[in-house]
Amino acid sequence: MGRKRRGRPVHGWIVLDKPEGMTSTAAVGAVKRRLDAAKAGHGGTLDPFATGILPIALGEATKTVSWAMDGMKRYRFTVRWGIATDTEDRDGAVTAESDIRPDRAAVEAILDRFIGEIEQVPPAYSAIKFGGKRAYDLAREGKAPEMPPRMVTIEALRLLELPDENHAIFEAVCGKGTYIRALARDIALALGTAGHLVALRRTQVGPFDEECAISLDELGENMHVAAACEYLLPVETALDDIPALAVTEIEAGRLRNGQAVSLLRKADLDRIADLESGDTALAMADGKPVALVRYTAGEIKPVRVLNL
Repeated sequence: MGRKRRGRPVHGWIVLDKPEGMTSTAAVGAVKRRLDAAKAGHGGTLDPFATGILPIALGEATKTVSWAMDGMKRYRFTVRWGIATDTEDRDGAVTAESDIRPDRAAVEAILDRFIGEIEQVPPAYSAIKFGGKRAYDLAREGKAPEMPPRMVTIEALRLLELPDENHAIFEAVCGKGTYIRALARDIALALGTAGHLVALRRTQVGPFDEECAISLDELGENMHVAAACEYLLPVETALDDIPALAVTEIEAGRLRNGQAVSLLRKADLDRIADLESGDTALAMADGKPVALVRYTAGEIKPVRVLNL
């Protein structure tokens, strides 16, 4: 019996425009197959009914996923007034109804309450774990846990459009851990009505936006692997906000072996001018990323070695 094929060592990012009705896990699998990649992961889950930016890391790029997920995210979403659901989106069962339909002035008057660092109660139907089980599994069993509030950051929130009396379209820029379903719920409650999410599109995750996105149709089920790889973005794309630090080939060799590199000579001062103790930097040699490093006490230590 032949050995099971494991895929090729493909390294980089595919910025997928995820279609509606597909889970993030299924989307990762589809991209992995199209590029015949050995390893893949994604930078931030999107609900199946949501569309938009799903950064997919391949190979060594999977080591930078946490940095991509820490970036700010931009969403466009539609709230349906007058109806609350148990999942806080259009797929749930109705739990409350209201005749109140807020106008533009009323909506805009309360948006400042949701900007900045705010307390948010996550949806019961979420992937947060309680006693080893996902909250959504407990909710489906009729044992929905009481969700403790947590702090999230919303950098911007604006009303884009009121297409009719029952719907409002918003745009939000927010940090890691923010639930747009919960935001839709809370906006409605602040307006004295009920509401739930009926449409959601993510338009940006950190450095990844719609301009660099590709659909599964464009990537093509039968596209030649070499052609599909032309859509790959470099591993370091997710690290745009991290300072680069030039290292020599000898220093690069030490870092690749997990060893620290001392930067105490006068000649090193220019290289570390922008770094403070505890900072993370991307070590580069001959234009190629070597490792994510942490600067402290006059030396850099490898945090994640990138085998490229």
